[in-house]
Amino acid sequence: MKKKMFFDKRLVVIFLLFSLISFGQRPGNNENERNIKIDSLIIDAVNLIGASNFTESVKKLEEARYLAQKIDNKSRAATASQLLSNVYLKQGEFDKANIEIRDAIITHQELKETDQLGKDYLYYSQILIKTNDSQRALPFLQQAETILIGSRDKGVTDDLASAYLYHGNILQELKKPEEALPKYENALALLLDQKKKNYFVIARIYIQSSRAYESLLSTEKSLDYAKKAHELSISNNFPQIELDALALLSTIYSNSKDYEKAFTYLNTYNQKRQTYFGDNGSNTKALTIRNALLSEIDPADYNPARLVQANKITTVLIIALFTILCLLALSLYKNNNLRAKANELLQAKNAELIIAKENAEKASVVKAQFLSTITHELRTPMYAVTGLTHLLLSENPTAEQKKHLDSLKFSGEYLLSLINNILDLNKLEADKVEVEMATFNLRKRVDDVLFALERSAQEKGNKLILEYDNAIPEQIVGDPLMMSQILINLIGNGNKFTRDGSIFVRINQISKNETQTYLHFEIEDTGEGISKKKQKDIFQNFTQGSVQINRKFGGTGLGLSIVKRLLNLQKSKIELESTLGKGSKFYFDIKYALPLSKDKEPEERVYEIDYESLKGRKILVVEDNKINQMITRKILEKNFMECDVADNGEIAIEKVRFETYDLVLMDIHMPGISGIEATEKIREFNKDLPILALTAVTIDENIDDFYLAGFNDIIPKPYKIEEFFSKIHNALKRKNVIL
Repeated sequence: MKKKMFFDKRLVVIFLLFSLISFGQRPGNNENERNIKIDSLIIDAVNLIGASNFTESVKKLEEARYLAQKIDNKSRAATASQLLSNVYLKQGEFDKANIEIRDAIITHQELKETDQLGKDYLYYSQILIKTNDSQRALPFLQQAETILIGSRDKGVTDDLASAYLYHGNILQELKKPEEALPKYENALALLLDQKKKNYFVIARIYIQSSRAYESLLSTEKSLDYAKKAHELSISNNFPQIELDALALLSTIYSNSKDYEKAFTYLNTYNQKRQTYFGDNGSNTKALTIRNALLSEIDPADYNPARLVQANKITTVLIIALFTILCLLALSLYKNNNLRAKANELLQAKNAELIIAKENAEKASVVKAQFLSTITHELRTPMYAVTGLTHLLLSENPTAEQKKHLDSLKFSGEYLLSLINNILDLNKLEADKVEVEMATFNLRKRVDDVLFALERSAQEKGNKLILEYDNAIPEQIVGDPLMMSQILINLIGNGNKFTRDGSIFVRINQISKNETQTYLHFEIEDTGEGISKKKQKDIFQNFTQGSVQINRKFGGTGLGLSIVKRLLNLQKSKIELESTLGKGSKFYFDIKYALPLSKDKEPEERVYEIDYESLKGRKILVVEDNKINQMITRKILEKNFMECDVADNGEIAIEKVRFETYDLVLMDIHMPGISGIEATEKIREFNKDLPILALTAVTIDENIDDFYLAGFNDIIPKPYKIEEFFSKIHNALKRKNVIL
């Protein structure tokens, strides 16, 4: 009890000083009042702890912490948590104590309040000791000692002494009495030097020191400390210390063969225990110990034959124990060898996995580079195919020629779709596709997709049937291009695997509120169907039902993979129901926002081009491919524009330097210097000339490079003719070449 009261009074003084320091910092009046209230609650709680009124002290501390957190006073909140931990520790509620002290530690570390952190570590180590985790407590005790030793606060003496005591006790548990004794001596030196001595802790240290010396077979010192502990317990009325001292004295005298004194102290121990605690089981326990002692004292019990027999049994047991230990050592040796081999094998496997991971990453980069390169190489001849087809269709072909040209145009568009699918996959895998938010008319978007696919459906004898819920709002907000891609791939997939059948497109509204609509899409066909086994893999890249299906129906197997990835980006999921020979149904649900304004926004882009203003404008086409030169020249000249050609970047630079042009169409990949380098050099002497990149390069990932080099705009090949002239028109208008 003395220990508890001394500890609590010291805490009260500490908190009063803490409050005075806080007020010296002159915060606002309201904050001052709250700080006074918090300090008052903490001091009340400390006094309640001293009176063992733990329930009320917890209430006070929780209120103090709440107020401290409300004004963001982390220091006071941490102090409240520290004291709460101490209360729960005293009550044996170790889980709660653990939570509170961890909060205190984190905050004191953040605030760099070192002295308080030393106390936190001391309390935390006590919790670990109480929960039988002394090994983990040891490093925290060591940190507490280091902090408390370096503290300038003279009030930490008791805490430091406690840290030494607990440290010594753990070393004692670990069978290291020679290391424990210096800790006990340090604790004693601190406590005996104080004016107001904490005799309870001093007596406890005497007990522990006695036990340590007993372990080291130093009987004289062991007896001395045990007697000191006994004397302090009598003079200060410490019942538990008295019982511990009596039991220890009995043990020491018994070990030194002084059985008479051992029995006397044991008898006194038994009487005192009965007096203090009324333990009914103590008599039986004491009698057992007494009989054990008497059996060693009584000469009548001495029997040489029995002693010889006992020695033989002891020898046999020692041999058996030695044999077991040898076998155990051998087993451990073999296990260590096996473990070492296993570790070597694991390390080798880890090294292989790391190499495999690096190779996979390199392969992914190479694949991305390959796809980018191959699509560029494919786009260049595609520009020739689509461009020449456009030119020939515009020159009034005969009916037979038009039929062939339409077939050529369809094949070109199919090949371009294939290229775009590969590009889309490349961008999706690199996470470079973002969902755009635009207002659009879903019904019009669906109708356009069905119109584009109508011809291919008719060629296979299929009907495209739309079932559209008229309750769906006319204008919704989302990514219209993604929805077009999804529908084209799903409807195109159904059409591919169906002949003389039907493809149903069903779109229904599930629910709607003021800000969004929730839609359900179904695309069902009456075609080949997909087996249960293949349904699991159908959404993977380059996957189709079988090689026979691929040869029969064509395609790359990329469409459904792209659909899955596009829906994932929009937080949706594609589902499949299919029966082999009866058809397949793909369906998904997706949320779209509704426009805030009721005004309809135009979905389709309208190209406003004044072709008259373009007449006579002089254009320089920088292109190394002769066919592409011819196509671009023909398209420009058909609209009455003048055209000059440069085969590479060096020629283009010289032409621009010495001749006058209204606009330059610059290819990117050319022999010698690239289009980007050529543009940079032109910009050194001509800042105003409009330069457009006319390129088959995939520009999404390096678009900034084009603008930094000095390009005014970019026209990706192949292009729509309207878009081509729109960008030329806009570039000339921005530079005031035309009005």
